[in-house]
Amino acid sequence: MKKNNKRKRRIVKRLFFGAVLMLIVSCIVMLVTQILKPKVVKNAPDFEVDLLTINEYSRSGEANNKIKGIVVHYTANPGTSASQNRSYFEGLKESKITKASSHFIIGLEGEIVQCIPTNEVAYASNDRNYDTISIECCHPDETGKFDDKTYQSLVHLTAWLCGKFDLKPKDIIRHYDITGKLCPLYYVENEAEWEQFIEDVKEYINTYGVKEVFQ
Repeated sequence: MKKNNKRKRRIVKRLFFGAVLMLIVSCIVMLVTQILKPKVVKNAPDFEVDLLTINEYSRSGEANNKIKGIVVHYTANPGTSASQNRSYFEGLKESKITKASSHFIIGLEGEIVQCIPTNEVAYASNDRNYDTISIECCHPDETGKFDDKTYQSLVHLTAWLCGKFDLKPKDIIRHYDITGKLCPLYYVENEAEWEQFIEDVKEYINTYGVKEVFQ
């Protein structure tokens, strides 16, 4: 009987220490995961939601797939506003001259207009329409360079979208990187400026991003 009791105590002791060890290992894993987890920008930039009406030429209403990237574009008409470009997309249901749209448009004053829900397809990035979020940027002249207000809004918006869709700055690409089209023009012709933009997004995330708590 005494031997059985000792044996039971040894088994209980082993189970107890085993459970404690598992708890310690789990805590270490959770801590390391938290340390390695990237920061995410939780605060979205201010933007106006002015969705296009459902139509064949600019907003099909079709659901997209898992988002794997963010595509930056520039508008084809220098000096125009975000609102004017949104109106152009809306008018395609009447003119029927092409299929085109974008999830977001950033204007010359840094204003942002959302035209398409982020869970729907926009007609902007050719073969990548179904797994990317598109951003059209207004610009003041033929160079295609974004002014500072537009640029700063683009940095904030892309940084926030990276967090929203679990993306990294390397997942931000140009229309050019998909099709070879010179879009956004200035940031195709000036590669260093594009690389600086990606660095600015990283810096924004590091500065304003937060690490999510354990879930």
